[in-house]
Amino acid sequence: MRIKLGVIGTGMAWHRLHLPALKRLSAKYEIVALCDIDEEKVKAAAQKLNISKEDTYTDYLDLLKREDIDTIDLLVPIKENYPIARDILISGKNLIAEKPFAAMPDEAEELITIKDERKLKVMVAENLRYEECYKIIKEIIYSKRLGEVNYFILHTGADFEADVKGDTFAKREWRQRPEFPGGIFLDGGIHDMALLRFLFGDMTDLSAKAIKQAKSYCEYQSIHCLLEFNNQVSGHYTYCSDSKEFNKNLIGLRIFFRDGELYLASKDSGKIELYFKNGKKTKIKFRPEQGYYNELLNYAEGDIVSTPEKEIGDIKLIHAILNKLKEK
Repeated sequence: MRIKLGVIGTGMAWHRLHLPALKRLSAKYEIVALCDIDEEKVKAAAQKLNISKEDTYTDYLDLLKREDIDTIDLLVPIKENYPIARDILISGKNLIAEKPFAAMPDEAEELITIKDERKLKVMVAENLRYEECYKIIKEIIYSKRLGEVNYFILHTGADFEADVKGDTFAKREWRQRPEFPGGIFLDGGIHDMALLRFLFGDMTDLSAKAIKQAKSYCEYQSIHCLLEFNNQVSGHYTYCSDSKEFNKNLIGLRIFFRDGELYLASKDSGKIELYFKNGKKTKIKFRPEQGYYNELLNYAEGDIVSTPEKEIGDIKLIHAILNKLKEK
């Protein structure tokens, strides 16, 4: 039986990320109702799917009254994630929540408590936990194909002010003037926290410094961290909000092992490069941009990989870095 899905938020993330994946999973999901505070936006989204006017809403509380909906797919600005997710869970509906499903750790803990009390199924749609390249890298780490991990380097850089001028996610007003801690570092950097914890486990220690800037979207031009994880792996993580890389050979993700090195330019590159101490090298090909499909398939078919309990660890790590910077 297909999952009857109600959608709250029919903006860019819905059209570009979730809807294409759901179309591929039409045997698993039936989209029965849409909601958005923008009446024209939800009307246009409904027309594309041949959904009737009676199945569109501008008030999500009206949508939650429907008894024929199994699960809500929530795609709204970060500041709205917690209050709407709370109402969804209290209504007894299962939930697919975009990351971070709450901006603050205590809010996330409350959502988990409600979820457990009502025995609801909740997935946090953190696509990096589902990208093929990172699943391959995790297998390489734990199979010790290149020996033990010595250290890693992960660099994420973006030119936010340039992105604002294009047809990108940065163009949204709530990202340009965020009403949550960390600004776009919370919005974008939480992907990196999820990735590092997916590969190396929970963080045990950190140090951090930053270069400040007077920008509304993020008070830090760059953030520089030394992170240690519970399997004694440590490494360098850098997040830069106003400068992208121009060199063709991106810093990306580099993992240095006892017997070689792993290099991934980006999750869109389609290849993982392995270099061995004996001089040999090889490439492992993967299908890019499969995270959104894989996460929704996982929700429909299996034990959830990206649970709220894992997501709260990502949120806490972002806040731990921000708190460390405040101490400085």
